[in-house]
Amino acid sequence: MSEPPDGGYRWPPLVRYGNFVFRSRNALFPAVLLLLFFAFKPVYPRGNEGLDNLLDAVGVLIALAGQALRIVTIGHAYIIRGGRNRRVYADGLVTEGMFAHSRNPLYLGNIMILFGLFVIHNSPWVYAIGVPFFLLGYCAIVAAEEGYLRAKFGEAYRTYAVNVPRWIPRLAGLHRSLGALRFNWWRVMLKEYTSTYVWTAGAVLLLAMDTLSYHSYNQRAAYLNWLWGCLALLTSGWGAARYIKKSRRRRSR
Repeated sequence: MSEPPDGGYRWPPLVRYGNFVFRSRNALFPAVLLLLFFAFKPVYPRGNEGLDNLLDAVGVLIALAGQALRIVTIGHAYIIRGGRNRRVYADGLVTEGMFAHSRNPLYLGNIMILFGLFVIHNSPWVYAIGVPFFLLGYCAIVAAEEGYLRAKFGEAYRTYAVNVPRWIPRLAGLHRSLGALRFNWWRVMLKEYTSTYVWTAGAVLLLAMDTLSYHSYNQRAAYLNWLWGCLALLTSGWGAARYIKKSRRRRSR
């Protein structure tokens, strides 16, 4: 976070919490997610396997929709969300592409992916603990970033914030905004390959955990072997993307 506007100013508690979460999220968020998934058993809705399969499909679709939102956002206009030295940072105010319709489309995509994983797991305790924890975490990060952007960009950011929703994208004019920019598949692959692999591999493992919580391996061998094949394919794709990224770096040097 940037320094306060004056020496006597103290950032609100939500902003201070957002700065803490921003610094620690790469360790904190995965740790909490793993703790939730391993601490609580996946739940079949009403004990019905067919209904559980439907819920699994819904969860996967929600997560894929979140990933699609991230791809559309990054492919048209990229914003640095990693900060600098684990602190909120921005070189400039990005207002084109999806950012002309939502101020936080990447975080919205993350929330959708997380909720999709929660739906696959379907434990009431995971919903009760995970949903408020991650919603509060992302709201706090956004509050910290907004404080930084207001301090750095002043009236330009205030005007942007008035005209663009914080979360839910405004659909009016979306086609025109995206059509004005060239989509960059290279950027999507190089920026998204690890995070995409992590959540998709996690979804596969959740589906396997869900199955093995109620059946023996032999009872669902064909389905589980199919899941392992998907995991192997995802891992191969991740390895190929990583090799391409490192090869490109070597060539650029």
